[in-house]
Amino acid sequence: MSTTDVAIVGTGPNGLAAGVVLARAGLRVELHEAAETIGGGLRTASLFDSGVVHDICSAVHPMAAASPFFRAFDLPARGVELLHPEISYAHPLDGGRAALAYRSLEKTCEHLGVDGPRWRRLMGPLLQRSEAVVDLVLSDLRRLPRDPVAALLLASRAAVHGSGLGAARFRGEEAPALLTGVAAHAVGKLPSLASAGVAMLLGHLAHGTGWPLPRGGSGRIAQALAEDITAHGGVFHTGHHVADLAELGGARAVLLDVSPKGLLALAGGRLPRAYARALERFRYGPGAAKVDFLVSEPIPWTDPAVGRAGTVHLGGTHAEMVRQETANARGVRTGEPFVLLVDPAATDPGRALPGKRPVWAYAHVPNGDPTDPYDLVRARIERYAPGFGDTVLAHRSVAAAAYEDYNPNYVGGDIGSGAMTLYQTIARPVPRFDPYRTPLPGVFLCSSATPPGPSVHGMSGYLSALSALRHCFGIYDAPDLTFDMSSLEFGRPGLDR
Repeated sequence: MSTTDVAIVGTGPNGLAAGVVLARAGLRVELHEAAETIGGGLRTASLFDSGVVHDICSAVHPMAAASPFFRAFDLPARGVELLHPEISYAHPLDGGRAALAYRSLEKTCEHLGVDGPRWRRLMGPLLQRSEAVVDLVLSDLRRLPRDPVAALLLASRAAVHGSGLGAARFRGEEAPALLTGVAAHAVGKLPSLASAGVAMLLGHLAHGTGWPLPRGGSGRIAQALAEDITAHGGVFHTGHHVADLAELGGARAVLLDVSPKGLLALAGGRLPRAYARALERFRYGPGAAKVDFLVSEPIPWTDPAVGRAGTVHLGGTHAEMVRQETANARGVRTGEPFVLLVDPAATDPGRALPGKRPVWAYAHVPNGDPTDPYDLVRARIERYAPGFGDTVLAHRSVAAAAYEDYNPNYVGGDIGSGAMTLYQTIARPVPRFDPYRTPLPGVFLCSSATPPGPSVHGMSGYLSALSALRHCFGIYDAPDLTFDMSSLEFGRPGLDR
């Protein structure tokens, strides 16, 4: 018998989720990470001052609070405190105005004035069936929904707001801007069915399980997952770049938390030509360009309420965002990109020191764009917070083209590992009933390039692990995520089960 049952390449949230499931099944699991630290998109580090930490990639985690995997894993029970801001997200507009999505649906509706009842009718029914909505969207999308009503609610809303009819449902400027800012998380053409689905999912969660930040930074989630893996015998190899699948030949199952481009490189010509061509046709989405700031004081928003939000969308009106995001999807850079911003210390005061606090910001740009985003992002912030530039003590900017150097999964700066189109939501990365299983025996894909797609939810890793358990180890009594995973001890297959 080989010394390793399972080799996992990549320790992003999906690689770690797969490791949790497989190690708990009693298998010998080894995880390989090219970087010196684990986590992928879940890394937190000091960039400018040893006492101030910055989230290198993801910062806010609505999916970690809502996904079936993390509901079962129970982050709070493992020492990860999810902090919920009073205002889940804010969307400043010109003239000192701002649209605010409070955790309270009723308070949000009150502040939306004439559009309040419309917002309530849009989000209220989704909230009533929130768990079923989340479980549907975060499934492998290959089975009938267990709650057809939830599916109908989601589909009917996505159909309207995925077309030009959506914004026309509102009378004011605030509500459509609020919703379109969430749709822009899909990072692609607006409007579209895929972006509308994202808007319905994240939009209703803002009033439900919320858009929380982990106390101390996103790295705490990776740490909790890694601790569980090592507690069940898993072993990590950091600073180890795996260049070819041949390096993992002793493992009975190999799970790859990599992009389709990465799978092609690792396979080295071993894949059947038809499957390889399908991977080559896989489309990557627009890029993200990142700026981390160290600032001397809270951001001087024209509307002070914006400073209480966990997340801020800087995109202007609905019409402006439609133009910006659609241009990006076509590869055309705009002078005023959509910017996603987080001031972590507004929710987690411990992230700041006197006169020093982190600010996190992403700009949506065309895939592979080499432009330094600092000036663009600073200008976008100053449009709604005049004087922000005077508070900047230091900054670090990363162009979209450079993000692939940091993480090869981010092809051209696409942090979602693949364009979020309707087709690629279902046929991700290729049209197969089991999208996690590759044609190579024992080799599985577990990254965001598989259903259900991007975000820190762990479900791609979980579902890939189930496929590996079935096909490589004959284990069909897989973890039921409706139960506490701490009770799931399978034992070694064929030995002490």
